[in-house]
Amino acid sequence: MSQREFDRHTAREWAQKNMQGVANVVTPTYSADLSSINEAALRHDIRLEIELKFWGALLVSETANTLPEYDQLMRCAVDEAAGRFHLIHHASFNTLADNIEAVQRSERAGATLVLLGYPPNFYPQSEAEIYAYTRSFCSVTDLGVILFPVPLWNFERIHPSAGFGPDLIARLLDDCPNIVAIKAEGGMPSIGGFVDVYRRFGDRVRVIEPIESNGLPMATILPMPFMGTSNYEYYGGAIPRIFELIQRGEMDAAMAQYWSLHHARQANSAAMAVLAGTNFLHRMLWKYQGWLQGFNGGPLRAPTMRLNDRQMKSLRGGLLAAGLPCTEDDDAAFFVGRNPL
Repeated sequence: MSQREFDRHTAREWAQKNMQGVANVVTPTYSADLSSINEAALRHDIRLEIELKFWGALLVSETANTLPEYDQLMRCAVDEAAGRFHLIHHASFNTLADNIEAVQRSERAGATLVLLGYPPNFYPQSEAEIYAYTRSFCSVTDLGVILFPVPLWNFERIHPSAGFGPDLIARLLDDCPNIVAIKAEGGMPSIGGFVDVYRRFGDRVRVIEPIESNGLPMATILPMPFMGTSNYEYYGGAIPRIFELIQRGEMDAAMAQYWSLHHARQANSAAMAVLAGTNFLHRMLWKYQGWLQGFNGGPLRAPTMRLNDRQMKSLRGGLLAAGLPCTEDDDAAFFVGRNPL
């Protein structure tokens, strides 16, 4: 277990100094019979994340794992990271009570931050209900909280920016000192949500545009020390490299590398288009994208979206067209994984 350097009252100060880099995602792997966690696979993925120079990663919880299993995953990931890499808890369990128990487990295990989601059965009728849920969650953990306005929650009836109007955000920042960042995807596919949040609150917390096709160019004209979390593993280590060039002020070199990814970016956009209307991310597809770059791959439990040959062929072809590294292993090997259990 790592020693965290802040509590809820000093989290924002810590984040302003230390949230500098790119955070990826790690999707857990199960045994072949789906009965247990594959720790060797997770350790493989954490080592590769560090090798590719990611600052940290979201440890995905939307893969039908139990709370004790997620605790096991977090402890394993923190142990393998050994202080070289930050783990972000994924608060995406079924109820507020479950999410409180889960985040407290992850806090004890050594996580650094938490990405706050909302349960599928949570149907607020007002900003006051969103506020109450969010404050209740933030008040029980010392982890730094990433607020996440995104259309996935179906809160647009309350405010067009994914339910999080500026008055609500201001109140939450005043009352929840451990909110350290806002992953501002309200109003997607427009960048209006990000721009409005950045303009109003960028002097108080990290404001994040996680979609690399938007975030990298915007970071060349706005101070943006942090980007995440998303499926950057599809591009190997390219996103951290480009982001580092931007932070050094080498904007022309950064944009040259940005454009070199475009064939792969187009393949990624086409693959992600299947998500329209599902309000759920295709974790198996993201896992396959990572596997193409050397990550473990391997079995996921149902319910999970299915991955088909057309998608796999397109994603592989996008990497090859962009001149990026890509495994030569047959796609059948993805469903087994590089460290089978």
